[in-house]
Amino acid sequence: MKTAFPSALASTPVSRVVVLTVLSAAALLTACANFGPDHVPLASSTPAALGLNDANSIPVAPRWWASLSDPRLDQLVDQALQGSPTLAVARARLDRAGSLAEISRASAAPQASLAAEVSRQRYTENGLIPPPIAGSVRDNATLQGNFSWAPDWFGGHAADIAAALGQARAAQADVASAATALAAQVSRAYVALARLLAQREVAQRALAQRDEALGLTRQRTSAGLDSQVELTQAEGALPDARAQIEALDEQVMLARRQIAVLTGQAPNALDDLSPSLAALALDNMPVALGADLLGRRPDVVAARWRVEAATQDVTMARTQFYPNINLTAFIGLNALGLGNLIDVGSRQYGVTPALRLPLFDGGRLRAQLGGRQADLDGAIAQYNSVLLDAVKEAGDAIASGQSLERQQREQAASLASAEKAYAFSVQRYQAGLSGYLVVLASESQLLVQRRLAVDLRARQFDTRVALMKALGGGWTDDSASLNVATH
Repeated sequence: MKTAFPSALASTPVSRVVVLTVLSAAALLTACANFGPDHVPLASSTPAALGLNDANSIPVAPRWWASLSDPRLDQLVDQALQGSPTLAVARARLDRAGSLAEISRASAAPQASLAAEVSRQRYTENGLIPPPIAGSVRDNATLQGNFSWAPDWFGGHAADIAAALGQARAAQADVASAATALAAQVSRAYVALARLLAQREVAQRALAQRDEALGLTRQRTSAGLDSQVELTQAEGALPDARAQIEALDEQVMLARRQIAVLTGQAPNALDDLSPSLAALALDNMPVALGADLLGRRPDVVAARWRVEAATQDVTMARTQFYPNINLTAFIGLNALGLGNLIDVGSRQYGVTPALRLPLFDGGRLRAQLGGRQADLDGAIAQYNSVLLDAVKEAGDAIASGQSLERQQREQAASLASAEKAYAFSVQRYQAGLSGYLVVLASESQLLVQRRLAVDLRARQFDTRVALMKALGGGWTDDSASLNVATH
């Protein structure tokens, strides 16, 4: 049976007829690939939906740790961001993700290559090749250019590139997240060291006070005013005070070593580091913190980009159900004998359109699509979890900061009363109205309040750093401060 073609098609070159036939067959058979049941991804949460109010934007001031107003701390954080092995690992992952994105982008572009080959071969006398070539030794040379292109008819290449870029951007956010966490670690360790040193000053005064009390107790015992019981108790108080100082010295040593390691230095490089709580400062916190602050937190950004990458992976998996058309071509020279290589008769060329159409694959494509959809659900669930943790961290830090402010006001009143009582006891002692033991007892209460004041002040700084970390670097845009971490 002969088929009648329209006159226009009859005059079409054979290559175009082949391509049109392939595309027509693809269009007819596309419906043979079944996606399976529809899948509805999990819903993504937002900071506002989790309880953080949506306030107006806040002025920009980079380098959030600089708000503590300590140049030595600024120097240590900068040094940590430059030399941390943890950040080096994160940067290496970023470089790898960037390379994979470039590979995906390059694979979607037309490809071209040039091949040259020369071989010397003896052809068998008993094979398919007839004489005079059979039984002879000949040179075989090929010089050929190859070209290939896979048109992105259904968006598979674009989805692959978008997924790779999403992973690269997530890796970049991971570097920023690691930098934020590292800056917070250094800042909190610095505050902890300042607290220990302040506590040591109080402990040293307590030791001196107990030594003075022991001297007075010995005098009273000699005068028969106190018994051996009071004397033994006073003597036992000194080793206890010295043990407390020694414990503080150990913690100071460990804190200095921790900061040294965090900043990429030898453990004993900061043995003389002595920060002071009095040198630190707290700036005023905004009345309202906006939901957009958590939206730019680096780990939240990384999770969001992974959701985007997983979404593109689903799109790419769906394109596997459609026909895949590849176009390849070659042109070159091939000859037996090097002298014939550049002869006109040695030229060769060809064009090969190829079609891959999924028809029956035992459910492999549907299983692959289901896996990508499950990965998307997992990425969305991870994003929701990261966001929920971020809201909790921010809320806890805000609540703790507000509570510490109230505690600090009450404790400041107690400290003021203890200082007045101590001053009155000194005045009475100087006037001869009471003994020195009364002065020491009043000073003991004063030292207790000073110790509490140190703890509360240090907790305020620590909580402020925790809040700034929970908000992704304070309540201002700190992206410029983390450029050192991502490059």
